[in-house]
Amino acid sequence: MKGTLMMSWILIICLSQVAVRSQYYSDTLPYHPRPPKVTNLHFFMHELTGVTAVVLTQANITSNNSSVPFATLVAVNDPLRTGPEPDSEVIGNVQGISLLAGSNASSTQYIEFGFNTGKFNGSSLSVFSRGEPGLAVVGGRGRFMMATGTALFNPILINATNVIMEFNVTVVHY
Repeated sequence: MKGTLMMSWILIICLSQVAVRSQYYSDTLPYHPRPPKVTNLHFFMHELTGVTAVVLTQANITSNNSSVPFATLVAVNDPLRTGPEPDSEVIGNVQGISLLAGSNASSTQYIEFGFNTGKFNGSSLSVFSRGEPGLAVVGGRGRFMMATGTALFNPILINATNVIMEFNVTVVHY
């Protein structure tokens, strides 16, 4: 009996200490923002239709005579290169999806430019935008943390099997 009473008091004391020591704690620190950096990038995306860009699904619309059918979802995993030549140096890749949702082959894209060489090795830029000449940079990882900016593209070559796009990207990051 005396042992049970003693054990109960020890348990009550221990539980009260746990409750006291586990309360929420925060320390307010002053905010010191880092100055923004502006980086200009220039690279080329090389796409092989059916190899690095694959149609995932497509709506069954019989009245569409466009070369790129309406309501087509495409997955991409294209190499990024330093030049338009097929043997130029690979600096990363672009991965993402593109939804062709307009009658004039316009698209909405979520893509990520990932870099695996040079000073931006391990960094990436996230783009979510309509497929107009200027894509919106909405974020990034690594050296492009909290990135914003624009990715302007220029088609160099478009045919049935190959697409080569030139990108001029201006990024504001911290």
